[in-house]
Amino acid sequence: MRYFKYLVILLALVSCSKDIYRVSKTSYKKQAKVLGKSLKYIQPDTLNNKVITVIESQNFSLRKPNFIVIHHTDQDSCEETYRTFALKQTQVSSHYVICDDGTVTQMLNDMLRGWHAGNSSWRSVTDLNSVSIGIELDNDGEEPFSYAQINNLIWLLENLTEKYNIPKQNIIGHADVAPGRKTDPSALFPWKILAESGFGIWYDETKLDSVKLDENFNSTKALSFIGYNISNLENAIYSFKLHFNPTELSDTLTEKDKKILYLLEEELLKL
Repeated sequence: MRYFKYLVILLALVSCSKDIYRVSKTSYKKQAKVLGKSLKYIQPDTLNNKVITVIESQNFSLRKPNFIVIHHTDQDSCEETYRTFALKQTQVSSHYVICDDGTVTQMLNDMLRGWHAGNSSWRSVTDLNSVSIGIELDNDGEEPFSYAQINNLIWLLENLTEKYNIPKQNIIGHADVAPGRKTDPSALFPWKILAESGFGIWYDETKLDSVKLDENFNSTKALSFIGYNISNLENAIYSFKLHFNPTELSDTLTEKDKKILYLLEEELLKL
């Protein structure tokens, strides 16, 4: 009897999940259709009782993403993340989810504006959601990322960067674009391995001990040059160290950190 009771509960949960995804799929198609129709015509605007003239040009294409922002889900499972992105009230989404076993699931068309980066900035870009693809890795932030997960992330990055011609330096983390607000992917994320595969940037570690910093070297300007928002310098430093020196996390720069910044500037100037 107890087994039957548990079975009924399980079936109810499965049915509920299917209903959630069915509703989400229907809403996705409806919203995409409305969006498509809105692109069919240019609705002339009126400014101070003056109507803007409309003459349609035949020379256009869809806007393409130019950044990839990597996250960790901070949830207990891929299934929980799927539900979070499928439910309307959460108001969050991402283009891809990669599970611990390497399973890759796409949840938004690449050309759609996902809601994954929030209040964010990188270099002169102040709205990352509008120009980026979001990739969520199933991870609670306290565990290592699996081999299958990173291997398939690299495979996905190969596909996306080739398809949209995304520069390798434009593959960044949520913490990079939202310092002080976000810390994902965690300090356990293997940025160096990604860079060795051609995605993201890293510094030449063989030069770390021998590099001599010029007395005029400005580490704050270097942080800004790389892309960090330095309006809150301590937050920017912490996010920088989370990415490039995660074993020595703090909100102050050490001599090692300054050398890393110098070498990162070198790498970016080569591109």
